[in-house]
Amino acid sequence: MKLDHIDLNDLKLTKLNVRKRGAKDVADILPSIRSLGILQPLLVRPNCEGFEIVAGQRRFHAASQLAEEAKDAGESIDPVPCIIMQDGDDAKAIEASLAENIARLPMDEIDQYKAFAALKAKGQSVTDIAGHFGVTERLVKQRLAIANLYQPILTAYRKDEIGADTVRSLTLATKRQQKAWWALFTNDDEYAPQGRSLKAWLFGGSDIPVSNALFDIEVYGGNIISDLFGEERYFDDAAQFWTLQNQAIAEAKERYLANGWGDVIIGDAGEYWQSWNYVKAAKKDGGRVYVSVASDGEVTFREGYITDTEARKASRNENAADGGTETVSQKPELTKAMQNYLSLHRHAIVRERLLAHPDLAQRLALAQMIAGSDLWQVHADPQKADKDSITASLATNKAQSRFADERAEIAKLLDIAIDDGQSIVPNPREFGRSHCAYALFAKLCTLDDAVVTRLFTFVIAETIPSTSAFVEGLGTTLAVDVKDDWSPDDTFFDLFRDKEAINACVKEAAGKASADAHVSSTARVQQDVIRGCLDGTRETGNADWQPRYMSFPMKAYTKRGGIDAIERFGAVKQHFA
Repeated sequence: MKLDHIDLNDLKLTKLNVRKRGAKDVADILPSIRSLGILQPLLVRPNCEGFEIVAGQRRFHAASQLAEEAKDAGESIDPVPCIIMQDGDDAKAIEASLAENIARLPMDEIDQYKAFAALKAKGQSVTDIAGHFGVTERLVKQRLAIANLYQPILTAYRKDEIGADTVRSLTLATKRQQKAWWALFTNDDEYAPQGRSLKAWLFGGSDIPVSNALFDIEVYGGNIISDLFGEERYFDDAAQFWTLQNQAIAEAKERYLANGWGDVIIGDAGEYWQSWNYVKAAKKDGGRVYVSVASDGEVTFREGYITDTEARKASRNENAADGGTETVSQKPELTKAMQNYLSLHRHAIVRERLLAHPDLAQRLALAQMIAGSDLWQVHADPQKADKDSITASLATNKAQSRFADERAEIAKLLDIAIDDGQSIVPNPREFGRSHCAYALFAKLCTLDDAVVTRLFTFVIAETIPSTSAFVEGLGTTLAVDVKDDWSPDDTFFDLFRDKEAINACVKEAAGKASADAHVSSTARVQQDVIRGCLDGTRETGNADWQPRYMSFPMKAYTKRGGIDAIERFGAVKQHFA
C-alpha cells in the first residue's frame, strides 16, 4: 500500500462499498474534521477516472461539504490523506490496523504535537511516527511545526483567541516575525493581520509561489519556505526571484525570435492583459508574442496576436477595390519629438565639425547651387524645436555654443549687427532683415582668401538643413564622435519611451545580465540603470556609453522602422559608400 494526499475531484464513490445508507449523515464527525482535518486516511484504489473509495465514504462526504463551504468563501481545502491499495492488499486488514492505531492518537492538535515530539526526541523519524499512528507524514510535519511557535501565541491558540488559519501561517514565520506579530496583536492601538492576509504580511507583500518560477530553482540562493498546510512553497527573497525570473523571460524572448516570431512584447510586471484590444494572427501574418507578467511572478506567453487596430486596417486593405496591398503600420521606435531632439543635436554637432573642413564646405555649396536644396535661397536653418525642453537642452550642447561664438566673430568681420540668436544669413522667420549684397561684396573683396574661406565655410554650415540626409552624409564622412559635445540628458530620457529600445540600451551600457534582469521593469527603472552607468553610481557599466541614435550613420534598436533620419540616409547612402 501507499500513503498519499489526493484532491477531492479525483476521488469517486464505488458501488462495492457495503455502506448503502447514512453515508451522507456526517453531523457527528464534521466538527472534528473541520478543526483537525481528516486524521484517518481514506482507503482507495486506482481506477480509470482517478481513485475509487473502498472505505471512508463519510469522511469523503464531510470533506466535500467543507470544500463547498470553502468555495463559497473564495477559498479551497487541502487534498485528502488516502491509502492507495495495491494488487494483493487486504482491505479489511488495513482498515482494522488503522482503526487500532488512530484510537491511540490524541484528538487535540497540541496533544498530538506533544505525542509526536516525544517520539521524535527518542530518535524516531517522521516516517516512523506516521506509521506508528497510521497517519500521513504530512500530518506529522504539520503538528511538529507547532514547535516553532512563540509560546504566548501557542497559549492564545489553546484558549481559542487565535484562529487555526492564523496559527498555520505563523508556523512559516521566524521567531522575530512571530514576536513582532504578537506585539501588534497585544496592542489595542495596532492591527495584527490574521488568516489569509497574514501570509502577505509575512512575505512583505510578495507572496511568490515556487511554481511560478521559469528558472531552475537550484540557482536560487535564498530560502524556500514550505507551507505544511498547503501544496505550495514560496520564495523569501523577492528581489532575487525577479532578477532570475526576468533573465528567464529574456531567454524565452530570444528563443521565440530565433524560432521566427517577428516580435515579442513584454508587459510591465503587474500590468493587466487587455484581451479585447488584440486579435489572433498567425506567425506568417505578422502575429507577435505578448508576454504578461503577474505581480506574483506568474508569466503567460500569448502567441500569435496583433492589435485590434492593425487587424481592422489589414481587413480594409484586403477589401480595397484596387486589389493593392497596404503595409500595416507599426508604432515607430521613436516619437516625433524624440526624433526632433536627436536631429537638432546631431545637426549642431555635424555643422560645427564642418568648420574644420572648408574643402567639404565649398563642395557642399557647389552641390546646392547646382541641384538646389530645401534651404538654398539662401536661408539659415531655424533649428525649430517642438518643445521648450528641447530648446533648453540644445543650449547645453558644446558644439552649439562654439558655433555661436564663431557667428559673433563673423559678424564683426562683416560689420553686421545681429542680436543674440540671430543668423548671419536670414532665415524665413526674420522678415525685413536683409543685408546689401553689393556692400557685402565690396567688403569681401577687401579680405584675403583665408578669411573668405572661413566666412564661406560658416555660411555653408549655417545653411545645412537639420532634417536632411546631408547631416548623416557629413557625419559619416567626417567620422563624427559626439561624446565631447553631448551626452544623454534629462530631456533625452524624458522623450525616450520605447521599452524594447531602452532595454537594448541597458544591454549596451550595463551588460546583458542587467538587461535581462530588468526586461519587464518599467522604462523609468531601466533608464535609471543607464543613468547610473553614466554618472558612475553604478559600479559596473560603460560610463562612455552613447546611444546608437547619435552614431553616424544613425542606427536603430528594433526592426520596426519609422525613424526619419535612418530612412533619409538609407535612400542615398549608396553615394557615400
